[in-house]
Amino acid sequence: MSDFSSKERTVLVVDDEPINIQLLQRKLEWDGIRVLTADNGQDCLIQAKADQPDLILLDVMMPGMDGFEVCQKLREDETTKAIPVIFVTAHNSKQGKLEGLEAGAVDYITKPIDLDETIARVRTQLNFLSINQANIDLTRRLGESRRSAAIGALTQGIAHNLNNLLGVVMGYLELAKANHKDPEKVLQNIARVETAGNRIVGIIKQLSSVAFTTRLPLNEIPLEELLAGSLGRAKEDTNREYDVELKGDFKNISIKTNIEAFEDTLSKLIINAWESYDSLNTEERPITLDVSVSEDGSNLDFKLIDHGCGIDPEIEENMYEPFISSKNTVGVGMGLTVARHAIRTLGGEISITSDKDKGETVVAFNHPYHQSGSSKA
Repeated sequence: MSDFSSKERTVLVVDDEPINIQLLQRKLEWDGIRVLTADNGQDCLIQAKADQPDLILLDVMMPGMDGFEVCQKLREDETTKAIPVIFVTAHNSKQGKLEGLEAGAVDYITKPIDLDETIARVRTQLNFLSINQANIDLTRRLGESRRSAAIGALTQGIAHNLNNLLGVVMGYLELAKANHKDPEKVLQNIARVETAGNRIVGIIKQLSSVAFTTRLPLNEIPLEELLAGSLGRAKEDTNREYDVELKGDFKNISIKTNIEAFEDTLSKLIINAWESYDSLNTEERPITLDVSVSEDGSNLDFKLIDHGCGIDPEIEENMYEPFISSKNTVGVGMGLTVARHAIRTLGGEISITSDKDKGETVVAFNHPYHQSGSSKA
């Protein structure tokens, strides 16, 4: 917990009547609160900016700059806009209170001031500040913990997978040496070494993909060509044909995207959809890709639908984390991590839902749609 809740609080009292300032100052100081004072709006703005009080008690009716104007100027300044303001006024009308709240005040006290009530209202706002600061600190610490855990999981996953793959490489090299008089066996072992080496290269390539954090360079490309390129990449990466049914009128659509990142992402999702049928032992593996323009025309929506075995409940909560996979193959488990990172970097978002009643899994993601002379779907 931050020490914010236990530190001495500071309240700035602003009133053009010295007697009002004295009464409030004495009562607040008795209650353990440090008090700053100002007798006009300009001094209030200067002190608020310089001293950053936790709360401002602000009289509405002052000569020159009234409380409403002061509050507005406080809200316009980045350094003071978060300081809560309680208005103090002789007006008790509903309209006056609404005007004060609309100006940015968090509460309203009417004159003649009841000092006990005022202290109670001040304490309430200071407690809100403590709770808010505690939540901010907790959120920050949780974020740091998640980042540390993610880095730890990534490091552990990299070490585990690379160690296993290097073990495979060393093992087959030893077999190749032991069978050096049998050319056929040597070639078989070298082929297996090459396969393991390609998996190591794949892991490094995936890690490089996750490493980019800046906006990627965009190029305009017909969507039909982009989808064909994604299917071609999936085939090239796995040496496997994919029969994907394309739905939607996208033949006249072009989008600006990073072609490499998009094709890599969609190909990974297609491969995942195909592999979801592995445990079903079926030759037919229907996959549908439905493409449409969002209702407001700002995004292209993609839905990749399969009827495989769905999401494994054991990994459902952590499926976007690196090296989380239901497969036992060494060197897998980065596909969804890379896909989500790429889609977010391109300005979109990805989600996965599994409907057991329909027996289908839907991977949905969107991509900003910047039209440039091409017609809408």
